Amino acid sequence: MSHCEFIENCLFFLENLAEKPVQIEELKTKYCENNNLNCARYMIAQAVGKEVMPPDLYPNEKTVAYKVIAENS
Repeated sequence: MSHCEFIENCLFFLENLAEKPVQIEELKTKYCENNNLNCARYMIAQAVGKEVMPPDLYPNEKTVAYKVIAENS
């Protein structure tokens, strides 16, 4: 898998977890650097665009991502 192209600008990390650097690094390693196809945020961004992204969506909330994609396709 490739490095996620949204890693530097992901609002989830910049806004929601700004005060939790350890948690940020763990999530980035798991979802952004190793397998971005498992990231709910990446799924939405690729399928229907970042503009419909729930701001508080965690990378592991794939069920929510499927719902957002279905509602916006």
